[in-house]
Amino acid sequence: MAKIPAKSDGSEPWYADGLQFTCTGCGDCCGGGPGYVWVNQAEIDAIAARMEMTPAAFEKKYVKQIGVRRSIKEKRNFDCVLLDSETRKCTVYEQRPRQCRTWPFWDSTIRTPEDWQATCDVCPGSGKGKLYSIETIQEQAAVIRI
Repeated sequence: MAKIPAKSDGSEPWYADGLQFTCTGCGDCCGGGPGYVWVNQAEIDAIAARMEMTPAAFEKKYVKQIGVRRSIKEKRNFDCVLLDSETRKCTVYEQRPRQCRTWPFWDSTIRTPEDWQATCDVCPGSGKGKLYSIETIQEQAAVIRI
């Protein structure tokens, strides 16, 4: 995995001592407003297999084309179509896309302390619980650019 570079002056990123996160299972990161959950073919194949569908059938029903990229569709309330409305749990959790697996350690959420604070303001598990090392945070942030 590519490592996020240190600051231009050679110093460590602002989160060098790590960041805390514990998923509360609230499902808020799976809905709330319009957005995209980017998927690649391997993710489509894995989710389709879990749902006992062909990749083509899964893609036709659950994926939309956005330019050259593909995203999981949303319900009318902007929840991900793979989120169970009653339990607020992901119906394909073990095969969830890399974007979902790496939350909340995206390049856009850790860029500045203010970006991280904004993440903590909308995600009840961010800034609390398990302390993740700088190495883990950077590995996660390098998986996908959000």
